[in-house]
Amino acid sequence: MHEFPLQTGLTIATVGLLLAGLRLVAPAGKGPETRHFAVIVDFSDSVALSPLSPHKEPEAALVPKLPAGKLSLLDDSAGVLDHFYAALWRTEKREEGAVTRIVHYGDSPTTADLITGDVRVQLQKRFGDAGHGFLLVAKPWAWYQHTGADVSGSGWQMAPASRFVSHDGMFGLGGVSFTGSGSARSRMVFGNGGYTQFEAWYLRLPGGGEFSLWADGRALGRVDTAGDSKAPGFAAFRTESATAELEIHVERGSVRVFGITAEGPGPGVVYDSLGLNGASITVLSRMYNEQHWAEELQHRNPALVIVNYGTNEADFAEFVDRQYEKELRDALRRIHTALPEASVLVMSPMDRGRRNGGEIETMPTIPRIVEIQKRVARETGCGFFDTYAAMGGEGTMARWYAARPRMVSADLIHPYPGTGKMIAGIFTREIGAGLGRYKLRVVGR
Repeated sequence: MHEFPLQTGLTIATVGLLLAGLRLVAPAGKGPETRHFAVIVDFSDSVALSPLSPHKEPEAALVPKLPAGKLSLLDDSAGVLDHFYAALWRTEKREEGAVTRIVHYGDSPTTADLITGDVRVQLQKRFGDAGHGFLLVAKPWAWYQHTGADVSGSGWQMAPASRFVSHDGMFGLGGVSFTGSGSARSRMVFGNGGYTQFEAWYLRLPGGGEFSLWADGRALGRVDTAGDSKAPGFAAFRTESATAELEIHVERGSVRVFGITAEGPGPGVVYDSLGLNGASITVLSRMYNEQHWAEELQHRNPALVIVNYGTNEADFAEFVDRQYEKELRDALRRIHTALPEASVLVMSPMDRGRRNGGEIETMPTIPRIVEIQKRVARETGCGFFDTYAAMGGEGTMARWYAARPRMVSADLIHPYPGTGKMIAGIFTREIGAGLGRYKLRVVGR
């Protein structure tokens, strides 16, 4: 079979996602329905398509420097991230059972674990590895992947929230609902030797069937998903020794499953990378059933929730200027209501380029989105990380595309792995500096 060309695939996917976004942000407009382009954005797992093709690391000279006069890329003023810093400090001190959980919501780069995968590795290297975190049970998109874990599945009907078809709004923690019967199977392989604590996330519902979990070929147990009404369900399992391979088998009837968490005893960091292809802030503000999502978040109980959208919204200037702020505020309100003690961080999009004649320029909506996010974060008690400034601000995608070796794909959206690692390093550096400031404040009290 001939290899599917990467740039062609990304172009096709981008066109499909733009059409999906049009239906979301301009529902009154007479545009194409999602079903009309599903065939061009839903690739099977057999297609050799991924924004993570092998690539050389970027040249050191192209690593962005902090803009002159800018003290920090991370705004954590007024103690808005103190809950997170307190948890991270306990983890750093190796207190017994001190696990710091971070939930990161994002769009297609997060779907491929770009940046987030490197953030996970870097934080766990410093603070300890308490687990890989949340994984979907199959690949809704061919390029869904996680650093350090391999996911495969078959026989599932998959409904991502980013398809903007509401159904019942119950998409679990990770934003995708998987429905399967007797032929449905999933397999997860962990590359670091494995974990000992697993939890299956599913939906209890009338007439629900049963599924089983298997660890390294041994049965862990069965889960009956039947319930009086639709409600989140959780089934925890432990293994005596580290498990490197986990499987799910549907044993009876039909089940709805959301994902699996894989952890160890700690102390350490767990970093959930929850990306949806084509997602925008409206996934959190509109598509999720608010009560259901609140129960999922409360069960996860993260110290920090990161909200990282804006790239897909950039195509719709009128939406950005008239509606985006309202949707962002509503999404943040939902999180604060569900987790009043948790810290929340708004993480801006990267630069996004577009071609204008023979030149590449920054889309004018990107800096407008960043400024809205910065102001809203400050006004709603959230932290803010300026990814746009961290990577170099206006014109960055043009410079990255012109660089040799190239640092971003031809869609001028998705960075290559080495570039993503660079951004991750800046982010984790800012988190470390923020933790240092928190320690000084606490010690000085």
